[in-house]
Amino acid sequence: MGYRVAVVGATGAVGREMLTTLAERNFPADEVIALASGRSAGNEVSYGEKGTLTVQDLATFDFTKADIALFSAGGDVSLEYAPKAGQAGCVVIDNSSAFRMDPDVPLVVPEVNPGALARYGKKNIIANPNCSTAQLVVAMKPLHDAFGIKRAVVSTYQSVSGAGKEGMDELFNQTRAVYVNDPIERETFTKQIAFNVIPHIDKFMDDGFTKEEWKMTVETKKILDPDIDVVAQCVRVPVFIGHSEAVFIETKKPIDAETARKAMHGFPGLIVLDHRADEGYVTPVESAGEDAVYVSRIRVDPTVKNGLVFWCVSDNLRKGAALNAVQIAEELVAKHLKKAA
Repeated sequence: MGYRVAVVGATGAVGREMLTTLAERNFPADEVIALASGRSAGNEVSYGEKGTLTVQDLATFDFTKADIALFSAGGDVSLEYAPKAGQAGCVVIDNSSAFRMDPDVPLVVPEVNPGALARYGKKNIIANPNCSTAQLVVAMKPLHDAFGIKRAVVSTYQSVSGAGKEGMDELFNQTRAVYVNDPIERETFTKQIAFNVIPHIDKFMDDGFTKEEWKMTVETKKILDPDIDVVAQCVRVPVFIGHSEAVFIETKKPIDAETARKAMHGFPGLIVLDHRADEGYVTPVESAGEDAVYVSRIRVDPTVKNGLVFWCVSDNLRKGAALNAVQIAEELVAKHLKKAA
């Protein structure tokens, strides 16, 4: 028997990607249920190449009728409905930030810390990390295992799809407005995003960092190692899909470009494409629609002892959200969640 899987937020960009990923990876589901707010109930969403699902109202759904629920509807929705689902015996894999730092909720990237899933039963909730964190820890894990990372400095170049369909629409509409000399309208972003970059993602905190930057720091520590010092500068860029990161690390053991490549080569979910020539690196355009985290531009940082610099790119809707959630579900059913006969 397969599993009954609900996707909460099924009409959003990540929710749709979750449905696509479940179908593409042939997840063992007997039933897939699309859930969203009441205003979307009755609409249809695609599932697989030819299938469609009728959206049901989240507010009236009985979670005893689902074994697993993938949530991607925002923190407020997760805070309200994820505990109810967990108490009903449904295991929640939540894509929001609502539960990531809860000590009773595992925060998981399956290639990096699959063992954390053993603790899912405390609340029946598993947290999916921030999209930028997910790709970062996949790239850092083999280096940390081999050389011991002491410190990481990260500058992100994050696509507008990280702000959902509204963010993608705003980039499209503003770009068109620039060309036809229409007024630039802002709704999603704090400043014009077309032909611009915005050094501000999420809310400002008291120390001057944004919440997005704070997430990268605390989530990396929880997933990978609490002793790693992490500082981030997060920037929104006019790219539709694909987050990029410039990563500067310091390690305990000596490191160079060649030993770093060897450590990363073959690590699950990670592809090194690093040629010191034109086109010998990966950009967001090439990462869109792909599952892997890509690393390029590997070189020694001569300004610190045992320093390395690299460029990291991934499709934020897939590894940064939908794919990671489905991979968690796959690991869950393979090793932890046993379906009753």
